[in-house]
Amino acid sequence: MSVLRKKSESIRRFILEHLESNSKGIMTLTSNTFKISRQAVNKHMRQLIDQNAVIREGKGRGRGVRYSLHPQESWNETLTILEHPEEHVVWSNEVKQKIGQLPDNALAIWIYGFTEMYNNVIDHSGGTMVTIKITKTADSTKMSIMDNGIGIFTKIKNAMGLSDERHAVIELTKGKLTTDPANHSGQGIFFSSRMFDEFSILSGEVFLSHVYKDDEDWILQNSEYQLGTFISMKLQNNTARTSKQIFDNFTDDDYGFTKTVVPVRLAQYGNEQLVSRSQAKRLLTRVERFKTVLLDFKDVESIGQAFSDEVFRVFVNQHPTMKILPINANDAVMQMISRVESSVEIATTPSGSQTASETTTTIK
Repeated sequence: MSVLRKKSESIRRFILEHLESNSKGIMTLTSNTFKISRQAVNKHMRQLIDQNAVIREGKGRGRGVRYSLHPQESWNETLTILEHPEEHVVWSNEVKQKIGQLPDNALAIWIYGFTEMYNNVIDHSGGTMVTIKITKTADSTKMSIMDNGIGIFTKIKNAMGLSDERHAVIELTKGKLTTDPANHSGQGIFFSSRMFDEFSILSGEVFLSHVYKDDEDWILQNSEYQLGTFISMKLQNNTARTSKQIFDNFTDDDYGFTKTVVPVRLAQYGNEQLVSRSQAKRLLTRVERFKTVLLDFKDVESIGQAFSDEVFRVFVNQHPTMKILPINANDAVMQMISRVESSVEIATTPSGSQTASETTTTIK
């Protein structure tokens, strides 16, 4: 492939990847990025329009013109759950055809994500109908799955006897959570949220979102109550990511799901500060199922002595084989953690090796 052709393909790929977020300024952005004239960018844009990859809207030039990705596939179907009770059948007979041709690694992610999410609808929603929507462009594919059931956060809250749907979200983001342990491992939502470029769940009054490469999940209070559960997944068509890479990031040599990331700020309700042992215990529910737990302190301004002591002394001493590691902690939080750790007496064997919990390592 010639250097010129390779550069041309890079320019057109750039346009496709950035068009959705820069529909009005894509010409200027591309021109500045590649140091080429607007006339040169326009040539590439016309080629993408001719290929039905891009749509041009408006007349004239400049602000009156807007570009968008041309849908290659747009499909929306509502199914009766009782008549479509097997996720692999729905995938083979309906969804796979609409997803269309994709590289094997991207297709494998879609197989995993769809079958896991649809299976959750069948087994947990308590609903009667499910609507599947797929939109595919030259750049990416987006799928939404919506049911008319009880709602995923309400289901978890009721099953675990929790007082708030936000607490249900904390448990869901940890992974290994299922209301039906005899038939489910509780890993489907966790791994799906890490495989896709964008993954979100809207249910009740809670919106949960995860973006690839972000350690944390984002939770927002929904302005309107969402009946049932609405799940959205988006993936670049030419992603280099593989499902195996994602599994390997959170598993050990025995292929066990051993690592998780817990967003600490989700343990804060409203304007409350993280100061009590009860808040710490709430945060640490079920984390003993993992070998390594990353406590993400992003957006947590401070923690109290009792909260820190419960996590980094009491819990650590009770679970000496686990690693509890703080990440994204500011100076105030780290000072409190260090104060607690400095009070821990390290027992030693006759040879001088440590037998108590090791001092927590901070990951920036």
